[in-house]
Amino acid sequence: MCALKVLPVEMIREADLYTINHEPVSSFDLMERAAGACFRWISEKAEKSALIRVICGMGNNGGDGLAIARMLCNHGFETEVHIIRHTEHPSPDFQENLRLLGEQPGIVISDVFENDPDIEISDKDIVVDALLGSGLNKPATGFIAGIIDTINQSGALVISVDMPSGLFADKPADHKKNIIVRADYTLTFQMPKLALLMAENEQYTGKWEVLGIGLHEDFLNAASCNNFFVQKEDCRSLYRPRPVFAHKGHFGHALLLAGSTGKLGAAVLASEACLRAGVGLLTTHIPGDGFLVMQNSVHEAMVSIDPEDACISTLPVLDVYSAIGAGPGLGMEDTTQAVIRLLIQETRVPLVLDADALNILSENKTWISFLPPGSILTPHPKEFERLAGPTANHFDRLELQRVFAMRYKVYVILKGAYTSVACPDGNVYFNSSGNPGMASGGSGDVLTGIILGLLASGYPARDACILGTWLHGKAGDIAAGKSGQEALLARDIISHIGKAFRKIY
Repeated sequence: MCALKVLPVEMIREADLYTINHEPVSSFDLMERAAGACFRWISEKAEKSALIRVICGMGNNGGDGLAIARMLCNHGFETEVHIIRHTEHPSPDFQENLRLLGEQPGIVISDVFENDPDIEISDKDIVVDALLGSGLNKPATGFIAGIIDTINQSGALVISVDMPSGLFADKPADHKKNIIVRADYTLTFQMPKLALLMAENEQYTGKWEVLGIGLHEDFLNAASCNNFFVQKEDCRSLYRPRPVFAHKGHFGHALLLAGSTGKLGAAVLASEACLRAGVGLLTTHIPGDGFLVMQNSVHEAMVSIDPEDACISTLPVLDVYSAIGAGPGLGMEDTTQAVIRLLIQETRVPLVLDADALNILSENKTWISFLPPGSILTPHPKEFERLAGPTANHFDRLELQRVFAMRYKVYVILKGAYTSVACPDGNVYFNSSGNPGMASGGSGDVLTGIILGLLASGYPARDACILGTWLHGKAGDIAAGKSGQEALLARDIISHIGKAFRKIY
């Protein structure tokens, strides 16, 4: 699998230089590529009746903006350029693009100096933010901060080039102090920046898209990296087609411990999702009161009945199972906690732990060290905080997730937008599928079932995590396309797992 690398800014600069030296191509022509990609995106979506104001700094991000303005003007878009004169040392490519733009008839170029009146921006305008880009190394202050504030107060639609000005690409911003452009769209180059994947930055990045600019493949392939962005093509390389002569014994036997009084729906959802993910056989161990519910809801699952009616109090014999999952709707009874402890002690196959199984671990942290290597934990942010401790921001949480996975030799799937899979080798894979409609009760139970089904049927733990997370999100995307995000239910995700598989055949 060759997932898209999420490189730090310093390495992206190295990729630029490598491309310039080894393609070879001039830095100016590489800037033309970047500007051309932005121009094509904008020209496909902007109405020609709109006034486009390109607000440029004096570095290479500003050079991108000048080139975009030239291309827009050449194609009949009403364009005005505002050059923010915040330094006496513009970059060479900025100067060359300014020279070319000055030869362009019909375009308005204005210089903006400190203490000049604010730029007058209408809420009907489109603003292209080309002030600072991804090269930011300190917070925006003074003159530049005032320009950013003017953009944010304008009400105009804002498109940021590479990164919203004022937002660090690789480290957290101080959201109480830093002045940052609040973009509606961010057009970033070649690969996502880490900041785009952090929930705390959505208010600044808006919707973002990656625009390829042809950085040299040799450099990108060789670059050392531990953050990756997973797309459909990556999942296609992980997918295992079924042999013609396959039978159910080829696809494993999963055991799922789930359900308690009032939470049997979670057991049903996880069980059906596990079956839809392709497991050969599934046994679900549930409290006695859940027997009829399970048999009537999931006909294909075998049922193991606990002697307790309201909760799980015993552990079935484990020898026959190729993978075991626990947690959906499990409850926190003392007898159930004892079962989880016994499960960790006795199992010889990787576990998939979610929901109340994770909450039980959080109350008994010494047990974590005894998890079978390669086990999979699927917490949402609060569950992870209870497991590993609080963090100041999402960047710190990512590193804590990585360290936790490495320390305990487990996989940690932190659920949310761009769900991240941290692996024991220190790599983290961000998921590209899914939508906000999936933020509802039962969605996590479905993810647990999918991953358990893949793991039991023979996928390695890493591949089960990455592929399962993508399938879960893609099934949710297909379902949302039919019902809308607000009406999306967890069972809608299950009913579209098959169509998600078909996307990667």
